[in-house]
Amino acid sequence: MGSAMWVFGYGSLIWDPGFPVAERQVARLSGWHRSFCMRSIHHRGTPNAMGLVLALDRFQGGHCDGVAFQVAAGAEAGTLATLRERELISSAYLEAWLDVTLHDGRSLAALTYVIDPEHAQYCSLTLGEQAQIIASAVGGRGPNRDYLFSTARHLSELGIADPDLDWLATRVAELPG
Repeated sequence: MGSAMWVFGYGSLIWDPGFPVAERQVARLSGWHRSFCMRSIHHRGTPNAMGLVLALDRFQGGHCDGVAFQVAAGAEAGTLATLRERELISSAYLEAWLDVTLHDGRSLAALTYVIDPEHAQYCSLTLGEQAQIIASAVGGRGPNRDYLFSTARHLSELGIADPDLDWLATRVAELPG
């Protein structure tokens, strides 16, 4: 690859990228928002007791703040393979190269995984419904609530505001697991 490869993380990639990183910066992706709009049948739920994971859903006039990671030189092919194995476990995510703006003002294309709104795992639930599911679901990577708490904590540490995730973290902490 002739130029640097960048990956945009908005959920678990923020705190667990799983690939060698040369640089990381807070970044903004316009026209999308972070949402628990994907039913999880693998990582945070099962086919019989689905959990929820974050996905990028189109949102006209909106944006999602996350982290852009520059992949370490020479690790691009391995990173792409690792990400595809992790993110494309089902066909609910679509792989896209989208323009993000880094905190330092640079704009660049970053590999990003977005929800396919036509996929059976896509859902649109109220925050209350999301909280009920997240509170009790468990999948191959552990409890759904841990995924929520870790993502909310890391966003807060980065200074990224996400009122919906903050509300969900507070509500899920009140619910039995």
